[in-house]
Amino acid sequence: MNMNLEQLRSFVEVARTGHFTRAAANLHLAQPSLSRQIATLEQGLGAELFHRIRGNVSLTAAGESLLPLAKRMLADAETVRHEMQELAGLKRGRVRLGATPTLCISLVAEALAAFHTAYPGIQLHLTEGGSHGLLEGLAEGALDLALITTSDEGGGESSGLERIPLLTEELVVISAAQSPLFGSRTSLTLAQLAKLPQITFHESYDVRAATMRAFGDAGLVPQIVLEGSEMDAVLRCVERGLGVAVVPAMVLADRPSLRSVRLRADGLTRTVSLAHRGDVPLGRAARAMRDLIIDTANVLSAVTPEVDGLVGRASRPTVGTEAS
Repeated sequence: MNMNLEQLRSFVEVARTGHFTRAAANLHLAQPSLSRQIATLEQGLGAELFHRIRGNVSLTAAGESLLPLAKRMLADAETVRHEMQELAGLKRGRVRLGATPTLCISLVAEALAAFHTAYPGIQLHLTEGGSHGLLEGLAEGALDLALITTSDEGGGESSGLERIPLLTEELVVISAAQSPLFGSRTSLTLAQLAKLPQITFHESYDVRAATMRAFGDAGLVPQIVLEGSEMDAVLRCVERGLGVAVVPAMVLADRPSLRSVRLRADGLTRTVSLAHRGDVPLGRAARAMRDLIIDTANVLSAVTPEVDGLVGRASRPTVGTEAS
C-alpha cells in the first residue's frame, strides 16, 4: 500500500469540511487533483472512505477508522518538520569533540564556553585522550571533531581524515614564581633542565612524549620527582615548589603564581590541529563548532603569555589552513 502525506492531508480536510470543493479551495488545489488523491488513497487501502451524495460527503466506517490515524500521522510529520527546522537553526543537535588533556584546560575550555553561549540547545560531548586514540575515535565515527597535536607519536597521518592546522605552540619550563631553581636565567638547555627536579605528565600526554624523546635523543636522563600526573596536579605541585615542569605556553594564561623560561631545544614546539573525517560531511552544528574553534585559536595565538619578560609563542603555523 502506497500512502503519502498529501493524500492524508486531503482526506482529513475533506472529512473536516464535508465538501470536496471547499476542501480543494482550503488546500489550494484544483478539485480534480483533490479527487484523484482521494481516489488513489481509497484504491491503495482497498476501501471507500466517503459516501458521496449530491455534492456532500460523509465518512464511511473505513473513513472513520482512518481519520484519527491520519491526524496522528500528520501531527507526527509536523513534529518532525519542526525538529528539523530547529536543528537547521542550531537550536538542537549534538557535537562530539575530542581533545588532548593540555588543550582541554585552554583552547577547548574557551571554545566550549563561547559555543554554549551562542547555541545553548546543542548537546556537547567532550572526550579527553591522546592524539592517537582521538584519531581512532574519528575513524570509528565516535567523534565529530578532534583537537590533536603533531608532537604526539600517535599524531601521524591517518587515512580518510582531514586536518586544519590551528597554531604552533612553544613548550616552556615552569617553576613556582618565588622558586630559586631558575636563578637569573631566562632560558634553559636540555642539559640544564635534566639536572632540575622535574614533574612529568601521565604517559597519555603528548608533551611528555615530546620531552622524553628530546632527552633520549640527547643522551640525557631527567631527574624526575613525580611521574604520571594530570595537568591540574602538575601545575599545583609546581606552584608549591615541588619541582619544574615542561608545559605548553598556552596554559600560562592567568597563572601569576608560576614563572616560566624558554627551553632551548630543537623541535620542542607542537602544532595543534583540528581533525575530522573527510568522507562524511560535517553536520551544521559540527561546522559551527569547527569555525568557532578556528576563531578561538586565532585569538589565543594573538594573545601570548609572558615568559620571564619574553614571549612564549602560540602562533599561526606556516602551513596553509584548509577548510572543508
